Amino acid sequence: MSVKLDRDDITYLVADYLGRLEQSSFWQQTIKGAGTPPVVAIWPIQNATSQHIDDQMLMLLSSIETSLVNTGAVRVVSRSRQEALAQEVGLQHGAMFDPSSAQRLGRQLGAQYFFTGKITSVDERLNNTRRVQYTLFLQVIEIENGLILFQNEVARSKAVTG
Repeated sequence: MSVKLDRDDITYLVADYLGRLEQSSFWQQTIKGAGTPPVVAIWPIQNATSQHIDDQMLMLLSSIETSLVNTGAVRVVSRSRQEALAQEVGLQHGAMFDPSSAQRLGRQLGAQYFFTGKITSVDERLNNTRRVQYTLFLQVIEIENGLILFQNEVARSKAVTG
């Protein structure tokens, strides 16, 4: 056992987030109420932990993308297409969300909403136990005006003795 972020943790974090998203008034009224499924893009999720979790971040982004596609309620811009356009616009891969850059990129992608956020961790030690709490903060941002339309956080704790 370890306190490192793994596939089960990512599955839990994404499933919990998407469950809450699909229950939200934003999803029920705006997404499901749209005549045509809106186009969404996934901005890179910021790694705000002190760990090097590049592989887990790719897994997280892929899991979010897959889950959104499988809802059938939105159309999702391919992340590879998004990265190519971001380079054309001059944005760095993994750049923090910036409303003006996002607006330019969003228009080129034909997207109406961006999913973005960050993952954080708090590492605690007490006696012989190490506990790490991961928190995934995700938002849905309307590209045209930068308004946050939905936001949620999901936490997952892991502990190991020794």
